[in-house]
This record gives sequence, C-alpha cells and structure tokens, in this order.
Amino acid sequence: MLQPLRRRVFPLLLGSLFLGALACQSSVRNVRADGASPVTVLRGARVIDGSGGPPLENAVIVIEGTNIREVGPVDRVVVPASARVIELEGKTVLPGLISNHSHLGMTDGTSAGGQHYQRDNIARQLRQFEAYGVTTVTSLGFNMPLLYELQQEVEQGTLPGASILGADGSIGHPSGAPPVKAVGGQLQRPGSVEEARAAVREVASRRPKGLLKIWVDDFNGTLPGKMPPEMYTAIIDEAHRHGVRVAAHVHYLEDARRLVAAGVDILAHGVRDQEVDESFVRAMKTHGTWYIPTLGLNETFYIFAERPEWMAEPFFRHAVQPALAQQLDDPAWRASVLQDGKTAPVNKRALEFNLKNVKALHDAGVRIGFGTDSGATPLRIPGFAEHRELKLLTQAGLTPLQALHLATGSAAELLGLQDRGLIAPGRRADLLVVQGDPSKDIADLERIEAVWHRGRQVSGAPTDFTP
Repeated sequence: MLQPLRRRVFPLLLGSLFLGALACQSSVRNVRADGASPVTVLRGARVIDGSGGPPLENAVIVIEGTNIREVGPVDRVVVPASARVIELEGKTVLPGLISNHSHLGMTDGTSAGGQHYQRDNIARQLRQFEAYGVTTVTSLGFNMPLLYELQQEVEQGTLPGASILGADGSIGHPSGAPPVKAVGGQLQRPGSVEEARAAVREVASRRPKGLLKIWVDDFNGTLPGKMPPEMYTAIIDEAHRHGVRVAAHVHYLEDARRLVAAGVDILAHGVRDQEVDESFVRAMKTHGTWYIPTLGLNETFYIFAERPEWMAEPFFRHAVQPALAQQLDDPAWRASVLQDGKTAPVNKRALEFNLKNVKALHDAGVRIGFGTDSGATPLRIPGFAEHRELKLLTQAGLTPLQALHLATGSAAELLGLQDRGLIAPGRRADLLVVQGDPSKDIADLERIEAVWHRGRQVSGAPTDFTP
C-alpha cells in the first residue's frame, strides 16, 4: 500500500516542503513609495521559458513586484505606461538555475568538513551561487539549525544570495559513507534498524514533511562497508510514515535497483558502475523515482589536474577562492594527481557510465533533476559546477534545451515548487539575462549579463564577483 499512498500524498506535501521556504517567501515584496508594486518590462529578448519548448523570439516579460505578470510576443503584450522598460534585443532570458543537490558550509579554500558550517562562509557561497545564475540551492544534508535562520533572511531580503532549500541532517552507516567528519548533529550513524528508525523520527520532529539524505554505498570500494538493505528499507518506511522524502547517495546499479524497490524518492547521484538495463528503467518509471546524475562529480577528481583551456578563462577564475587557485596552479599538485595512475582512469570510467545512463534514462522518460554536489568538496565549485554540468549533459547527448529544462522546470518539479523554474505568469522573477543563444550553444549560458532574483537585478557579469 505504500506506493499508492506515496503517489497521492507526497505531491500534496511538496508545496510546504523544505524548511518552510514557501511560507516565508511571500513576506518579501518590492513596493513603491505609493504602496504599489513597481512594474519592470524586459523587452525584445529571446525567452527560454524552462518548459523544454522552443524559445520565444522578440518577447516581452512584464514583472510586477517579485513576480512575472505577463510574458508574450512584443506585438501582443501591452506595456504599462508607468513601467520601467529595459531593452534586451539580441539577448536571451531564461529562468534562474535550480540546484537539486549541492552543499552549503562544507568547504572553505582547500579544506572540507563540518567546521566550515559558519554564517559568513555560507553567506559567501550563497552570493557566489547567485552571481553564477543559480538562484535556488538545495543543500542536501549535513545541515544545522543555522541554515533555517539564513533561509529566512534570504527570503526576507536581508541577506543577499541564492534562495535556500534543503534536507535536515543525514544518516550514514558506521563503517561506510560518508568519509567526512561531521559536527553538531549533521550526521547520524545508527548501528541497528531500531536506531535508524529513531534517527528518522528525530529528523521528522524538527522538520516534518521534509527531506532526508541517506548514504548507502561504499564510495566505489574505498570504505569498509555500506548500509545494508534492511536498514535503508526501514529508514524509507519510517520516513514515509512521517511524510518525509528520502534522497539516497548511490554509486552501484544493484543498490539503486533495491532502493527504488524500497520506495526511495530520489537517487541523488547517477549509476556509475555499469549501464542501466530495461528492468531498472521500468522500475524508475513505475515508482516515479527522481534521478539526479551529478555528472561532474567524478570529473572533478582529475579534470583540474589536466588543466583544460577553460581554466584560464575569467568565468572560471572568478569562482575560485585564492587558496584553491594557488593549489590548482601548483605543478606539484597536478603531477601528484596525474601520476597516481588510478584516480583519473577510475573516475573517467565512472563518468562514461554516468553519461550513457543519463541519456538512456532521459530518452525513456524517467524523471530527472539537476545537481552537481557543488560545495561538497573544494573542487566542486559553487556556481561554476552547475554550468559545467550543463555542458556534460549536452556531451551525454541531450540538446541544450533539454539540459536547460532539467536545470529549471524539471528541477523545480522535483522540489514541488510551483512558484519558480518557469518564465510564466505568477512565477517568481528569478531570471538570467545572457548574450547569445544557449538553446543552440550551451556555452552561451556563461555569457551572463545580469541575474534577477525575486523581481530585481542582483548582479551583473560573474566576473564582477570576488570569491
């Protein structure tokens, strides 16, 4: 009976899901001195609306307060006489990107760990995400009560940066993942099924109808153990009893298969040990399970040591903290990675499977979200990682429009958000203005001219940002 119940109940819960974000968002309004909401018109741009459909050329977007009031062809939309008009001929406007899998407060410079879960560090990361066009970030686990405070401040307009959604704490296995030192209740490692159920109830007591992250695999054989099926089955069952969705960290196809059968809501990483088969595809579709491929995860283990040309470009350099930039520029560090003899080949193979699998699942109609694991390690760089992920999605065989749909409309759907992710009346005016046409060349998405968040421009080009 679990599956039918889940299908009926969870879509109804998602509107109030994830730390009360939707409840506090309406408290922020752009208001004129006379009490009315200001009207701004973006005119003449190409609009990619996030639905996956073709762009609308020579369009008009009417923004009233924090939301979009109207969108349509320039010859059909009436521009209010009192509106501020911004001409964008030759530019493209699309929804702000939404990350379904990132981490806040886990890294600083070249180090990672729970000790970095500090207000100033998280605030810096939120500004960086926003400057690179990621206007909503899901921090998937390792969170502390500070996150809830910052979330409210962002939505109230007193803290600049990307909007925050997220999971509460996380649950791992005593001898398995994650191989990270957590602090302050960020992670629980139950030793039995009974302890696991109790851990879920604790999460539900703090954030009912929320999201829980579990760590299942052994990081491709690098850890001594992984979470047994009886434990994650109990966690999923207990979570669903309390209206909590479960996202699982996975690597292997067999683990993914069993998790789907157990009713997991989200596979938070792609399958990377072999190609998916037809039975797995059918199970994903039957259960309605979401899939977040995080293609860039394995690539980060070697790509910076190989020093591709794009590492010299300002778009990348402005996303890198000084200490990390020094490491990446160090020939000795690069040599240590490449001379390992194992790191690059293992991760290139994992990426190869991940690319094939996301294409197969997408073509089959499986529900796919967008995430990068950005912020989990220093090399998964907030903001930049999301743009790299889009390029990898097109490398996998998706069209630029399909990739952009995953990062906007589809990502919003995964989170149950009906107020963003699309350029449509009633949606929030979270927008990117870019030069060129990313529906034809995904690289044009890096040519950001402006980022709009909740109806106002909050930044210009990413090169104006200092990490």
